[in-house]
Amino acid sequence: MEEYEGDELAVRLKAYEGRPAAVAGVGKDPVNEPMIRHWCEAMGDTNPAYGGPDAMAPPTMLQVWTMGGLSGHAGRSDAYDELLGLLDDAGYTSVVATDCEQEYVRPLRPGDEITFDAVIESVSERKRTKLGTGHFVTTRMDVRAGGELAGTHRFRILKYAPARSRPKGRRPRPVINRDNAGFWEGVGRHQLLIQRCDGCGALRFPWLPGCNGCGSLDWDTVEASGEGTVYSYVVMHHPRFPAFDPPYAVGLIELAEGVRIVSNVIGVPYDKVRIGMPVRLAFQRYDEELELPVFRAGEVEGGGS
Repeated sequence: MEEYEGDELAVRLKAYEGRPAAVAGVGKDPVNEPMIRHWCEAMGDTNPAYGGPDAMAPPTMLQVWTMGGLSGHAGRSDAYDELLGLLDDAGYTSVVATDCEQEYVRPLRPGDEITFDAVIESVSERKRTKLGTGHFVTTRMDVRAGGELAGTHRFRILKYAPARSRPKGRRPRPVINRDNAGFWEGVGRHQLLIQRCDGCGALRFPWLPGCNGCGSLDWDTVEASGEGTVYSYVVMHHPRFPAFDPPYAVGLIELAEGVRIVSNVIGVPYDKVRIGMPVRLAFQRYDEELELPVFRAGEVEGGGS
């Protein structure tokens, strides 16, 4: 890609500026009250101007009347497809929409028939972003009602080559204090310790300095058997933190003793985790200093990891 990224590519990309992106497009539906109503309900917009006999469409619906739906529009130009293909060939195969700008010239009202044309307004020089290196492509669409300009819609995308993954960082360290130090000492011995109140015998987790039931400050510990079930779970996709490799499952595990703990579910793909799934305690090392309790789906001989 780098060899192709020199002056030759820049000149070829700039040559597409001013060329049509869509020609003689026609809105699939005229401006209509049901779509206006659905939009206002979705947006929570109760402006009375958008209902009644003299209703107008919300100005921000400008692009709605030009959208092609799942079947798309037939009016997209060869020039626009060529431009995207040129960027694909240069290695910029990923795309993300970045922003849009709208200008409103006159209100649209139910019954207006929509037509539009679009032009490739600009192709940026190569830009480096957090997503990766690429080019911003901006198109400008002129939206007309009955042949009269109603507004313009500028839409910008980034065609980019994804940035290479950075080396993983270290997982955050747990905060250890005098109230939970015993728990982490147990983890170091491959034991999952649960607090037990000396006053009423209630088990509690996570660790607390006193009992929520009777208020006693005296307690001892019992070691969890390691058996449990998935009480609930989420699958984490975003945000992407260093040292984490999404997607992954985070489970709320109900232990056989009756208390619950939040931990990772391992041993099965993230999309195979299910509520009620039996799991067993394991200990997983993440670096030379950090080892954490996790829960493995299915049988684990000896309870190890």
